[in-house]
Amino acid sequence: MPDTIQPRTLKTRARLVDAAEEVISETGFGAMRVEEVVRRAGVAKGTFFAHFRDKDALMDRLIGARIEAELDRLAAQPAPTTVSDLVSALMPLMDLMTCERYVFDVILRHSGAAVVEEIGPIASTFERFVTVAASWIAQGPFRRDADPALLAEGVQAFMFQAMALNFCSLNNTRPLRDRLTPFLDLWLPSHNPLDPQGQ
Repeated sequence: MPDTIQPRTLKTRARLVDAAEEVISETGFGAMRVEEVVRRAGVAKGTFFAHFRDKDALMDRLIGARIEAELDRLAAQPAPTTVSDLVSALMPLMDLMTCERYVFDVILRHSGAAVVEEIGPIASTFERFVTVAASWIAQGPFRRDADPALLAEGVQAFMFQAMALNFCSLNNTRPLRDRLTPFLDLWLPSHNPLDPQGQ
């Protein structure tokens, strides 16, 4: 019996996800309503909550999948050789993460988990970002006096600082690129101007 229930459960979840993607394409993430999703999926509201704890849990899945797609794109690129190239590579990811204030808030809320069982799609992307960025840093002409993973975590932190300031009414006049670049110009290059490899 469980073998016949599992495919139906997966099919229902897929219908909910497809309906949510359709609504989001029309209204955006924040304006998406669970009521409209269940109407389009042709299921009862209780069915939605059997699959997702709440709207944020659905968004964790949908936004996490989009971040994963961006990380796939980044991982397939050659390693950037300058801070400017690095920032250019990161801009589509940052644009996605800041496309709506709601999206950025969901990402922050789901960026970590108290226990392993709660690690969701968005939280998983944080570690993957560090892996991709550390690989780039290790290959590029960046500083060599620190672990590339630690430097990648710094890049991630500066990205979030730049994105957060973008939503602050006192600081939202600078483009993200112009806000992130000075941080990375100080963080990544070799500290020895005579040694571009930082060795």
